[in-house]
Amino acid sequence: MFHHVKELEFNARVSAPDPRFASLLLEQFGGANGELKAAMQYFLQAFAARKPFPDKYDLLMDIATEELSHLEIVGATITMLLDGVNGELKNAAENSMLFNLLSGTQQKEQMIHEAMTNPQFLGLSGGTPTLTNSQGVPWTAAYVNANGDLTVDLRSDLASESRAKIVYEYVMQFTDDPYVKETLGFLMTREIAHYKMFAAALETIEPNFPPGVLQGDPRYTHLYMNMSNGSSVRGPWNEGQGPWEAGEQWEYIHNPYQQVVDTHGLVDQPVKGTQRTPEEAKQLEKKLSIKRSQEIEAVTKSGSTQWSTYPQTNVVSPSQMKDQQL
Repeated sequence: MFHHVKELEFNARVSAPDPRFASLLLEQFGGANGELKAAMQYFLQAFAARKPFPDKYDLLMDIATEELSHLEIVGATITMLLDGVNGELKNAAENSMLFNLLSGTQQKEQMIHEAMTNPQFLGLSGGTPTLTNSQGVPWTAAYVNANGDLTVDLRSDLASESRAKIVYEYVMQFTDDPYVKETLGFLMTREIAHYKMFAAALETIEPNFPPGVLQGDPRYTHLYMNMSNGSSVRGPWNEGQGPWEAGEQWEYIHNPYQQVVDTHGLVDQPVKGTQRTPEEAKQLEKKLSIKRSQEIEAVTKSGSTQWSTYPQTNVVSPSQMKDQQL
């Protein structure tokens, strides 16, 4: 159940109209990394988590709902940046606000150019936000990632928050309005907070790597292929233990072509860098498959069912369950 509160989460303000920046800000309204995309992504991901992982469902729905409030903040800011434009578009007098704002041939030509780039904005919308990006490309559900596995979805969410944060960081450089900067700074900061929330949630899933259930073939998981000529760069991504567990390390292949030839297309590649065998990987897959299936089957009933209970009961997170067991 959704309930709209008319007060904004953050008191969005602008110093003066700025139609050009309003057009740019559409990127965070109907763009690929904008607030609507985030809200819909987390909202959709929540459905698969509702029964087996109610704590993650609560997290995803809370953040999805906050993203809708951020969409309202962005829309309100765009509207204020276009303050008076809707009425002035209907005012043909030369002393109108829009005429003064775009006085001079160069300013008018620039606005015409931008209107041609995004014809729906101003030209067709009459000064209201449109569900497009800054170039007029309509919002699409193709922006949304929801794969039905939390170890995958939460990583997608980390990437989404990262991209949204950097877009705010970029667009803030195109306005000198201190009020607008303040609003965008708040929205950018909430992306950081959401990133931490998703990262913390991912850590409560054990194991959470690799994403999904199937394990990688240990003959290939630790190989780093030197696929470029010239000087080779080494780092924790291709030498030493890197992100692997104790006792495991990267296997650096200096000459991938020769390695492929010597191992008959890597078919005869031996296990290196880890003590895990292909057989052990298969056994772990079976155990994890059973665990993940049981998590879902334990809360899936045959016959009639219902989504909610009334009143709703409190949800206990995995970390709280561990504390109660100790």
